[in-house]
Amino acid sequence: MADKTTVAPAEPRVTPKSAYHHGDLRAQLIAAVRDLVETHGPDGFSVAEAARRAGVSSAAPYKHFKDRHEILRGVVSEAMDRLHAAMRSGAAAHATGSLEAVAAVGQAYVNFARAEPGVFRLVFGLTEGHENAPDLLKKGENCFGVVVEAAAACLELAPQHPDVQRRAYILWSFVHGHSFLTIDMKHKVASAEVDDWQYLMEVARAILGPVERTG
Repeated sequence: MADKTTVAPAEPRVTPKSAYHHGDLRAQLIAAVRDLVETHGPDGFSVAEAARRAGVSSAAPYKHFKDRHEILRGVVSEAMDRLHAAMRSGAAAHATGSLEAVAAVGQAYVNFARAEPGVFRLVFGLTEGHENAPDLLKKGENCFGVVVEAAAACLELAPQHPDVQRRAYILWSFVHGHSFLTIDMKHKVASAEVDDWQYLMEVARAILGPVERTG
């Protein structure tokens, strides 16, 4: 049976200017840009259009962001927080140490890509400056950490164990590739229709087989 893990709707969405309170504008601008990224891509929108959608002047965004790139970084940061929360919720919906918990982490990842393909591409395409963005690097590590924890519980090993790290990376690679193939519609080249949950369970079962313990 397919897992029911879903990604919570992205919040907040754009609201009228009259609804703003102090400190809300940054979040509203991120929401406006997120919508524009989905519609036009990260290179196909203007800061002025985001400001218009948020109901503020074209100069207002620069009170919170120094430039367009920083606005996109804000969208990525917020998206990574939501992806991390969805992955944790997926794992928590199943028994700790089960293959289902591992598959549910992957399902949350795939669901996010399906729901917000533009933002998903932006998260993994906005590499410029990441070496100077330890906050984004940390958030990426936290997302991978959810995979590591689920794999470690399944293997009954410490998260730091080299075999756990290796298998978690392989799991992530499979799910990451499947996510991009799905949103690019390239999965249709397969002769048989692929069911996400069945695929994720098969991958989890294949990757998390018996571990060789020494000592």
